[in-house]
Amino acid sequence: MGLMKLKKNRKYNYKPRFYKGEGSPFELKHKFDDQRTTVNPAKGIKGKLNAALDDYNHNPDTNVNKRVLLIIAILVFLFLFIIGFDLSIFLPKS
Repeated sequence: MGLMKLKKNRKYNYKPRFYKGEGSPFELKHKFDDQRTTVNPAKGIKGKLNAALDDYNHNPDTNVNKRVLLIIAILVFLFLFIIGFDLSIFLPKS
């Protein structure tokens, strides 16, 4: 009886007719593999952190670096304000 037998999958030897590119057209890879170094970083926290810092340091766009530092500074001051830290120590005494 055919109730207990599993169907076998069909196999196709499909070759695209008009594809003239390099390699296999069915290969999957990241879109920006050539530009990024952090696609497959080393395993572990230390490897990921080192890869991210290396990518950050070799970024040619300095506006992005300034923007990241500004966002970090705003978040630090917001955290200090929320926990009730006295921000008057940063101001000159009058």
